Amino acid sequence: MSRALPHLTWFRAFEAASRHLSFTAAAGEIGLTQSAVSQHVRALETRLGVALFLRLPRGLALTDEGRKLQPQVGAALEMLATATRGYDGGGERGLLTISTSVSIAQWLIAPALGGYLAANPGLRLRILNSVWPDEFKASIADVEVRFGSEVQVGDGATRLLPDSLVAVAAPGVAGEWARQPLIAAVGTSGGWPAWAAAAGIADPLAPTTLVDSHGMALELAVRGAGVALTSSLLAAGPLADGRVRMVHQARLTANEGYFLAVNPTEPRARALGDWISGLAAAGRG
Repeated sequence: MSRALPHLTWFRAFEAASRHLSFTAAAGEIGLTQSAVSQHVRALETRLGVALFLRLPRGLALTDEGRKLQPQVGAALEMLATATRGYDGGGERGLLTISTSVSIAQWLIAPALGGYLAANPGLRLRILNSVWPDEFKASIADVEVRFGSEVQVGDGATRLLPDSLVAVAAPGVAGEWARQPLIAAVGTSGGWPAWAAAAGIADPLAPTTLVDSHGMALELAVRGAGVALTSSLLAAGPLADGRVRMVHQARLTANEGYFLAVNPTEPRARALGDWISGLAAAGRG
């Protein structure tokens, strides 16, 4: 059996960082946090068994192994982009494209989309799960929901609220909540220690389960796998219908959040953006 390939996201993080020679600049391009890009590159280095970058006080430098790998990865990613460019499912005329994370698609858009489509007969939508926003430029995506800090998400984007971090668990999770598995999303600058300080909890809290998105953290909490520190924007629906409960009333102001950007020249995009903003606002607590 052939050995499984490293994750594509690791290659994307490496390729962007190799061009910018900066994890921060790479994060801004591909829509992740600097910490997440650094972790993806570190995972690729561990998998390959070589150092790809020299970490310098003012940026990065490619090692010999990194210089050898960079053009091959760049060519492979371009080949994948070319190969998939023609598969848009029946042509783009009249098609409205939403570019968003799986988390927003699953927890904010999907529960209410049926009603929106019923109210807008004939509307054709394409929903792209865009972990990498550079794949979906403004000319392709009519509506984007980007995750990151205000600096990372770029100009022309409005923050969706609420955007605090809350600790939630399924109602059936028994016992003292602090002794349950603690779930956290990597790549965000706020975490369990900061939330504990905001809650006035002296005991140190450290996550035992790490995932790559707030949406996955929330999914694990709904399934009873522990207590998740996640976005209040995503958790509003499950909190309202009782699938999860807040284990403490503390809310930590998030440094990163979800930002909405809309093609201003497309009236249907503006209407869809207003609808998404309304969904977020309806869940504020």
